[in-house]
Amino acid sequence: MDQMPKCPKCNGEYVYHDSVNFVCPDCSYEWSGEDVAEEEETKVWKDSNGNVLQDGDDVILVKDLKVKGSSIVLKKGTKAKNIRLVDGDHDVDCKIDGQPFSLKSEFLKKA
Repeated sequence: MDQMPKCPKCNGEYVYHDSVNFVCPDCSYEWSGEDVAEEEETKVWKDSNGNVLQDGDDVILVKDLKVKGSSIVLKKGTKAKNIRLVDGDHDVDCKIDGQPFSLKSEFLKKA
């Protein structure tokens, strides 16, 4: 069975499809599936200063970050070149010193 989208107004998860539109029983909001597809295409990634990030940009870390599951600490001021933007919680894929990392854009600034 297909995964139903969450309500864009209240983020409710009990959404159902009513022939043409999606309906949220919690807030009574109705929308078409085409509206959701258009919103997903217009996602914009921003750094800690509010600058828009794009694939291929160079970024700098704005704080020390501990790497989960290891003793590595990425130091403030470390530069990551040629980033790739992805959907998800950690929305920036990059390589620092040849090692791949997934980082959150809120801890980066555009170089």
